[in-house]
Amino acid sequence: MALFLSIFPIVLLIWLMVKKNSMPSYVALPLIAVLIYVIKIAYFNDDFMLLNATAASGLVSTLTPITVIFGAIMFNRMMETTGCIDVIQKWLANISPNPVAQLMIIGWAFAFMIEGASGFGTPAAIAAPILMSLGFNPLKVAVFTLVMNSVPVSFGAVGTPTWFGFAPLDLSHESIMEIGRQTGIMHFFAGFIVPVIGLSFIVPWAQIKKNIGFVYISILSCTIPYVALAMVNEEFPSLVAGAIGLTISVFAANQGWGLSKEYAKDPNAEKVPFIQAAKALAPLGMLIGMLVVTRIKQLGLKGLLTSAEPWFSFSLPGLSDITVTQSLTIVFANIFGTDVAEKYQTLYVPAWIPFVFTVWICIALYKTKFDDVWKFYVGTFNQTKKPLLALMGALIMVKLMMVGGDNSMVKIIGKEFAAMAGEHWIYFSPYLGAIGAFFSGSNTVSNLTFGPIQQQIAVDTGLSVTLILALQSVGGAMGNMVCINNIIAVCSVLGVDKAEGAIIKKTAIPMFIYGIIAVVIAMIFFM
Repeated sequence: MALFLSIFPIVLLIWLMVKKNSMPSYVALPLIAVLIYVIKIAYFNDDFMLLNATAASGLVSTLTPITVIFGAIMFNRMMETTGCIDVIQKWLANISPNPVAQLMIIGWAFAFMIEGASGFGTPAAIAAPILMSLGFNPLKVAVFTLVMNSVPVSFGAVGTPTWFGFAPLDLSHESIMEIGRQTGIMHFFAGFIVPVIGLSFIVPWAQIKKNIGFVYISILSCTIPYVALAMVNEEFPSLVAGAIGLTISVFAANQGWGLSKEYAKDPNAEKVPFIQAAKALAPLGMLIGMLVVTRIKQLGLKGLLTSAEPWFSFSLPGLSDITVTQSLTIVFANIFGTDVAEKYQTLYVPAWIPFVFTVWICIALYKTKFDDVWKFYVGTFNQTKKPLLALMGALIMVKLMMVGGDNSMVKIIGKEFAAMAGEHWIYFSPYLGAIGAFFSGSNTVSNLTFGPIQQQIAVDTGLSVTLILALQSVGGAMGNMVCINNIIAVCSVLGVDKAEGAIIKKTAIPMFIYGIIAVVIAMIFFM
């Protein structure tokens, strides 16, 4: 019964979102959150105040994704208002008018690099609107960018899912490095297939075949340095490989390598002067620059933006103890008198820095009129209302499912599945990681949540601990495709309504294939 009641709300949620007359996520997710709250009280007998505190912490944690979405939407509206998008369109057309080239440059290589710098669903939030402005269908763009944002994820945000996600397991540095190496190799082989599947959601197979040479130039220009770096480092594989891949992809497209001649450059097309292109690309350059310098701990800024040194504190009796740190991180502790705590890293979450800060700079740089600024502020607020409700429901749902420690809904699902699989667990390990990402919206959180279970299963069954944890990490990355938070985010930025269920139905297919590839490669190379 515990397993049934743990799985039932998720099955119901998926059904509500994918059925013919689907329920929008901003209704379905809060509804399921309420259902789980009732189940936790009625069957699991969890403490009433603990559940209330957990729900409150879910509301606080909503600040992270909603401010990222807000910043991304405002940034994209600014790019449209200032005419930067129009110039970028012309610039890309001068590089190559071929849609496959544009998709691989922006949706694959560029997003690969952004994932390496930031994570937090930022790649899709930045790449998707650019692709939509180039004339691609918004719903197809959403599916495409979600599928593409999988290979680099295990080393996203400067390797956070790997070095931080497995930190509680007290593994040696050599073990972490081995997990990284095995993870990189599995992703490398998935890279031969998954990006091509992603392309098939947005352009016909016939067009992919005609341009398959360029497709693999772009793929391999990212994945070869990616797997090479994963052999020696757990922080920079995605960031550095994405930068290398983007450079090579742009050069190859400009030379027409591997591209069909049916999209030959128009000799009469309007040329974009270098200065004009540079000015239009400046906001993206600022975004990337800020992400890089604030994520690489060796540069020193990351420590300042994440400092836990208290600045001042105060208490709201009966509600929470609140501390503001020197990095403007707001910490809510002892929520409703319980041990539940939550925080919002104001400066480190990629919202105010780099999105909003870049917008403010560009308003001055492009001398944007006040009326235009006011319009994209108002438009941004209006566009984030429904995602806010959806994310509140999603994060409260996830937090409630994690209440109870080893007897939580999430742990029950993981343990029961593992018990059923036994020594055949290797076939299912990546899918548990994907379930974690589906619930939490994060490869890092999936590794933190299910890493201990995967480690124990490996010990009990005699399987390699590092291999099972590598499969967990790959699973958390491929789970990004079906992650509710990411789907809501990309739909919000693109202005696509009531499409979450349709997207999950599509992205579940490459996610399942991804898991098969990971297991096959694990058995060939590491068993």
